[in-house]
Amino acid sequence: MESKRPNILFIMTDDHAAHAMSCYGSRINRTPNLDRIAEAGLRGDKVFCTNSICAPSRACILSGTYNHVNGVRTLNDRFDGSQDTVAKRLRASGYQTGLIGKWHLGHGDEADPTGFDHWCVLPGQGDYDDPRFYTPEGTIQVEGYCTDIITDMSLDWLRGRDPEKPFMLMCHHKAPHRPWRPSPTYADLFEEEDIPTPPTFDDDHSGHAEAARQAKMTMWDLTEKDLKRPIPEGLSREEERHWRYQRYIKDYLRCVQSVDDSVGRLLDYLEEENLFEETVVVYTSDQGFFLGDHAWYDKRFMYEESLRMPFLVSYPKEIPAGSVCDDMILNVDFPSTFMDWAGLEIPEAWHGRSARECFQGRAPRDWRRRMYYRYWMHKDDPHNVWAHYGLRTEDYKLICYYADPLDCNDPGPRVGADLGAEPPEWELFDLKKDPREMLNVYTDPDYEGVVENLKEKLFAEMEAVGDTPHSHPDCRP
Repeated sequence: MESKRPNILFIMTDDHAAHAMSCYGSRINRTPNLDRIAEAGLRGDKVFCTNSICAPSRACILSGTYNHVNGVRTLNDRFDGSQDTVAKRLRASGYQTGLIGKWHLGHGDEADPTGFDHWCVLPGQGDYDDPRFYTPEGTIQVEGYCTDIITDMSLDWLRGRDPEKPFMLMCHHKAPHRPWRPSPTYADLFEEEDIPTPPTFDDDHSGHAEAARQAKMTMWDLTEKDLKRPIPEGLSREEERHWRYQRYIKDYLRCVQSVDDSVGRLLDYLEEENLFEETVVVYTSDQGFFLGDHAWYDKRFMYEESLRMPFLVSYPKEIPAGSVCDDMILNVDFPSTFMDWAGLEIPEAWHGRSARECFQGRAPRDWRRRMYYRYWMHKDDPHNVWAHYGLRTEDYKLICYYADPLDCNDPGPRVGADLGAEPPEWELFDLKKDPREMLNVYTDPDYEGVVENLKEKLFAEMEAVGDTPHSHPDCRP
């Protein structure tokens, strides 16, 4: 029996911000079942994605490599399933592997999931109600609410597995992705409440680069499909803005509530089957999300609310209950960490490292103190976020908006989208003095030495992972 190697239950949502979880101190909702993981194990406070958009982040988590290597730089790229993945490695070593829920990395030819004994995935973004799923045998449609269905399928797979072998199950929820359609169970949740706005809700971006002012992710950019009901008549402009926020955030949180129920059902199963002690349980999301922060919804930018991923992990055999990890961990580290738990050698070609010792409270002395980020989708329709790369250290964040689509967007089908390049811009934020990133100090003479030092580190990090700076002289060493 191979039970000495831990099972791995990896639960990932789409667009779930850490600050919409009570174990992270949320002011706006409660997540008791997610809190169970944090209480039994660990909460990661500095877990970051390397590209804050759905498909690229998922590709990193499978491959352990940055997007310029795994080939999924944008939402338009398909994942080449012939490449090395953690699922293939675990399966080859005797793990049963399953993937259920959101895939979002292409379909057909070599883009279907590989390395899994069983997979059943949503087409593209998938639907909240009566969703269709791709399987190796063809397309199926299931009546009901997507979060509940994915949970049912995951439990069915767990019950039908070979109990003599360890397993890795990737349970990937669509929720709480736009258009934030809640389950009928929670359709009226928060209806009588006024959800508090974040401290930066009134940010006019005067302290940011032009790229922030040009983004189209404010409450005014929410559509009728997002709001789901007519705008009341007679509202002042400020009243309407607040009404729009309430419509957005309440539906978002209602979707989160169904996810929390799902997590509770999976945890209950592990406990009932005496598997909890033998299982690494991870909860995360593919990136963060703006919940009215900086007046926005969505993600994409390198600002903290978008960059930061929620990350909870329990494994009672080696992670102390109620721990908090403040080490800087990236999504490319996830597969290496799974490999370590499984007792397997980590491929040299992977960019990530195992964070296992970090979770035990004894991070290696040479553990990273800075991280590299790159968002490739210049002026994506309709969000209009500019392409950029940057460096985050413990104290600072340096961002370069090279603002050029390169070869990553095809302007043909993007009606009305201007994908032209823009003059490069830089931002620098002092995270100790300005943790909410409200004031760009890049041109402040007091930070001249900091800028020079951080640029050197940024380009060193790019070189270390084999990425190439933009050719504009202002954007390269």
